[in-house]
Amino acid sequence: MKTASIIAAASALLLSSASYSAEIKVASIQATEEAYLELVAQFEKTSGHKVTTYFSGTLNVQKRLADGEPCDLIIMAGPAIDNQIKLGKAVAGSRVDFARSGIGLAVRKGAAKPDISSADALKKTLLEAKSIAYTTGPSGAHMLSVFEKLGVADQVKGKLTQTPSGVFVGTLVGRGETEIGFQQISELAHFPGIDYVGPLPGDLQRVTIFSAALPTGAEGPDAARALIKFITAPAAASVFKKHALEPG
Repeated sequence: MKTASIIAAASALLLSSASYSAEIKVASIQATEEAYLELVAQFEKTSGHKVTTYFSGTLNVQKRLADGEPCDLIIMAGPAIDNQIKLGKAVAGSRVDFARSGIGLAVRKGAAKPDISSADALKKTLLEAKSIAYTTGPSGAHMLSVFEKLGVADQVKGKLTQTPSGVFVGTLVGRGETEIGFQQISELAHFPGIDYVGPLPGDLQRVTIFSAALPTGAEGPDAARALIKFITAPAAASVFKKHALEPG
């Protein structure tokens, strides 16, 4: 019923583009991948358009854009989209925010879940952990500031492993290569082989806004706009929540 209602509610948004079929090429980071793919499948069925998406980490997506690889839509964290606009790689005024996620911690499946319910508890967990994974994306940059704020940056420095762009923290934690790992909650909550522990506590948390924008020189801007309208329609909210994201 939910899928049917989403398709029905979004159909009106797609009528203007339903008379032709286009291939929409999307360059996207991975934090919204699960929800996005579910919505794209519905969008393709309703609109007749075909969506081809390249997923990777922020650094890899930025590199492809810098190299001039053509696409019709960019999905990244809001500040990264703003940077692409400043660089002339995305159209000014085209940024549309569609989802949000905080940062959380995960352990290998079945392992004891450490206490991170307060700043003091998180500090103790960091000091006791044998190894810690973090990313090259926005969550990783924030975690480095958290280590500084808690006064443990020097103590944990030798225990840190930064994942290459496009590699999930859950991969390292699931394999037992690191004891704990931090990443966007949406990338941890349903990842196989790990257990999601919980979000960063209090003012140590940072919520990342994920946005879409049109790249300069896009070949199919109208179809890309239709996709943006679909994933930002009110009926899409339940899909984002299902995948540990907040809409908007």
